[in-house]
Amino acid sequence: MTQFIQLHLLISYPPANLNRDDLGQPKTAKLGGVERLRVSSQSLKRAWRTSELFQQKLAGTIGTRTKRLGREAFEALSKTGVAEKQAREWASQIAQVYGAVKKEAPLDIEQLVHIAPEEWATLDALLVTLAEEKRAPSQEELDALLHEQHAVDIAMFGRMLAAKTERNAEAAVQVAHAIGVHASAIEDDYFTAVDDLNKDDSGAGHVGEAGFAAAVFYQYLCIDRDLLKRNLGGDEALTQKALRALTEAALKVGPSGKQNSFASRAYAHFTLVEKGSQQPRSLTLAFVKPVADGDYLHEAVAALKRVQLNMDKVYGPCADTRREINVLDGEGSVAELLDFVAAE
Repeated sequence: MTQFIQLHLLISYPPANLNRDDLGQPKTAKLGGVERLRVSSQSLKRAWRTSELFQQKLAGTIGTRTKRLGREAFEALSKTGVAEKQAREWASQIAQVYGAVKKEAPLDIEQLVHIAPEEWATLDALLVTLAEEKRAPSQEELDALLHEQHAVDIAMFGRMLAAKTERNAEAAVQVAHAIGVHASAIEDDYFTAVDDLNKDDSGAGHVGEAGFAAAVFYQYLCIDRDLLKRNLGGDEALTQKALRALTEAALKVGPSGKQNSFASRAYAHFTLVEKGSQQPRSLTLAFVKPVADGDYLHEAVAALKRVQLNMDKVYGPCADTRREINVLDGEGSVAELLDFVAAE
């Protein structure tokens, strides 16, 4: 039976603007009749995938998302002396392998494409061959550009290739939007900047406003461990490395929005990990009624545990085993938690 790993995290962020909407304001959602702060799953996944932690722990196994494969191919061919017209034609042929290209810019793919390191290596080798032999790519060579790959981030978060659906990858990790456990008011930070060389005018050299808010967030992840391992070609060692890196990133890494202005870096202060073959479920129910007495940290932990226990009473055990860490009480160990998550 499929083994699921579920992570439930509580993270307190001070005044911040982690994830902005189209107006530059912190993203929100209405839940339980009040407005909460929200951080999108896309923002969270990008923060983890591009983090220094991920790069260090999973070096050489992380893919790249880009629309610029055609441009990269054109520039590489041009540097080797291939004539511009030929380089542009061949690069456009290559770009079309990954998806539809823009009519006005045939070197640009219309959608972001997630490419694994081994697929980049295949592309680089083809470009060297084309430059040396001064010829266009064959259909066989183009077909070989996308092949079986084991990039960890693609295995986790999936990919969709409209032009090569057989090379699509189903995501093994589901990430919910992080949501504030209480009502939050978005405020505006009115700020000024002074021109250091202006000695004649006491006024500001620049005036601006930036939205911000603070909240304790509930964050939920569900990992299909069996699918993750299949996506990684059955490599158990790499699966365990991936699980460790993902969990540690979720605990420690947040979106980088406006960090220079707010320095809003935070670690999870409470984490519950559940493992088992039971149907997964989020514990967002604990926060439909907003935490409201001011002690958001302790009350959020208590509400989460209460709903988890009550679900077990009503449905029967919703997980086979559990581990938790609680910074507020100084309980648990991150090292032991990572061991628990990674173990078969």
